[in-house]
Amino acid sequence: MTVLQKNSCTFAKDFIDFFKMQRQQLSQKIQQRISPQQIQYIRLLELPFLEMEDRVKQELEENPALEEGVEAPDGDGDDGDFDMDDSEYDDDSYTDISLGDYRSEDDIPDYKLSEINNRADRREEMPFSLGQTLTDYLLEQLGLRELSERDRKIGEYIIGNLDDDGYLRRDLRAITDDLIFKAGINVTEADIKPILSVIRDFDPTGIAAHDLRECLLLQLKKKTQTTNVKLVTEIITYNYDAFVRKHYDKILNRLNISEEKLKEILPVITSLNPKPGGSWSNASDMTMHQVTPDFIVEANNDELTLTLNQRGIPDLHISRDYNDMLHDYTGNKANQTSEMRDAILFVKQKLDAAQWFIDAVKQRQETLQRTMEAIVRLQTDFFLTGDESLLRPMILKDVAERAGYDISTLSRAGHGKYVQTNFGIYPLKFFFSESTQNDSGDEISTRQVKQILLETIEAEDKRKPVNDDTLAALLKEKGYVVARRTIAKYREQMGIPVARMRKEL
Repeated sequence: MTVLQKNSCTFAKDFIDFFKMQRQQLSQKIQQRISPQQIQYIRLLELPFLEMEDRVKQELEENPALEEGVEAPDGDGDDGDFDMDDSEYDDDSYTDISLGDYRSEDDIPDYKLSEINNRADRREEMPFSLGQTLTDYLLEQLGLRELSERDRKIGEYIIGNLDDDGYLRRDLRAITDDLIFKAGINVTEADIKPILSVIRDFDPTGIAAHDLRECLLLQLKKKTQTTNVKLVTEIITYNYDAFVRKHYDKILNRLNISEEKLKEILPVITSLNPKPGGSWSNASDMTMHQVTPDFIVEANNDELTLTLNQRGIPDLHISRDYNDMLHDYTGNKANQTSEMRDAILFVKQKLDAAQWFIDAVKQRQETLQRTMEAIVRLQTDFFLTGDESLLRPMILKDVAERAGYDISTLSRAGHGKYVQTNFGIYPLKFFFSESTQNDSGDEISTRQVKQILLETIEAEDKRKPVNDDTLAALLKEKGYVVARRTIAKYREQMGIPVARMRKEL
């Protein structure tokens, strides 16, 4: 073979390889896309009752095409609802302004998507009044002291750094730096300490302490210095770690006192307040955590009635004025100006948005109703009696199968929701629990096991509380086979400390 023939063969091979590399291939891919309507429905589904009430009010304020109340039918039999599929608006000349053109996220301009997402993510906090706050109370006391303007600003800054429990967790050096660089006050730690001492003299006693030990000592310092108070002060000052760990034997030996004497002085410690600012923060928590039930389940003569709480959430309908306005604007297509087309686009956008919102609200109501119906069917015995031991093991999958929804939808539907029963108000998550088996092989709820565990711990000798291994053995004797590590997990979930911390004299 000549050199020319070899080169020709090489060129042909390279050309074929290049052609193969450039060949186009067709393939099918399945991609799930969520429309703006679905996004709106999902976000509404997650809202508890009070937030949903605010969301409806917000939509009524922002969209003039949405009105509250039941739409009265007119004499022509028109129900007044806006039909997005009305053939009158399907003319080709309007295809460029129809909201149907951006029903999917791919077709929505980026700035529109950003506006939708940001608006839904915003949370408008409602102001509330609790009367005088802890900060106000302390500033009022600060104003009664004879201090220079400089010292008063230092005191105000210290008070502003107290946490909800009334502690000053920040280091004095950090406060000094803030006063220098942010407030323009040239101070040292030595300048701050006298002002801090003034604040620690305020009511409530123990305020502005750095930690619990210091808080208790501040309170003991203001008590009448009896023998018992002096002993407690010595315990907190020199034997604090032993006391926290309930190593009572060490305290008895170090102080050379009897067990009876220790029992006598312990009430002095329990009378102290570990959270001086707690009374103010608790009032705030109660206001912020007022619960309005999303569902009402009533038991009457062994029959259950389920109601979706809609009080405060009005019926919604499309504005007849806006619907008529669109008819008027589109009645004369031949003489429409650019301003008229902009007006048509605006009106149609508002009408479409209103219809989407109405549909999303209805879909939310249906989802919540079916979800709660499934829970009631699964936990009928509890709703009739209020006996927690009758709660069946139940997970999201069980409810999803009966309600006909995806597990993720059920998770959103139950988020932050509450139900009012004849026996109190419960969060929906209260009814969910894993299952385990007793020694007979029967399925029982982990909630039932926790209740038995709690009863066992309450019945123990507090002078010699039992450890997790012994608790596992005791539950096994009662027919509940539970591993030691599971006992520890349940105990921690219920906020029960280890055996050593449950010891009492």
